[in-house]
Amino acid sequence: MTEKPPATVPAPNQAIENLEQELSVLWRRARAASQRVARAVHPDLEPAAYGLLVLLQRRGPLRLTDVAAAIGVGKPSVSRQIVMLESLGLVRKQADPEDGRAQTISLTESGSEQLATTQRAREKHFRSLLSSWDEEDIHTLSVLLHKLNASEVPGAGR
Repeated sequence: MTEKPPATVPAPNQAIENLEQELSVLWRRARAASQRVARAVHPDLEPAAYGLLVLLQRRGPLRLTDVAAAIGVGKPSVSRQIVMLESLGLVRKQADPEDGRAQTISLTESGSEQLATTQRAREKHFRSLLSSWDEEDIHTLSVLLHKLNASEVPGAGR
C-alpha cells in the first residue's frame, strides 16, 4: 500500500520514481482484481482470457489471427485460450461468412450475459471507489492513463 502521496512538486528525478511506486501498487491491485473478475465470469476462467472476452464483445466475431494480432501474442497462445473459453461455453467458433475455410470466434449468449453482469458489478465498484472524486479528476485520470497506454516503448517492435 502507498504510505504517502507523491509530493506536489517532486525533487529532481523524483517524478519517475514516484510514478513507478504508484504504478507498482496499481498493478498489484489490478492483478488481484483481474483474478476476481475472471472468476466472476466463470470459476474456471483464467484472468488473461477475460481480455479476450472483452475484445470479442467490443469488436464482434474475429478470426484467430485477428484476435492474436489485437492482443499482441502468438496464435498458439490464443488458440489454447479459445479452446478453454469454448469448453466453458463462453465462446463459439463458426464458419467465416467471407471465407468458408476460415472460422470466426464470437461470444455465446451465455458468455455475453456473464460478461455484462461482471462489467456492471465492476462499474458499480468503481463508482463506489471514486465516489468522493470530482468528475473532472476522474476524466483527467482517464486521459492520462490513455496517454500512458498509447505511449510507444522505445525499441519495441524493432
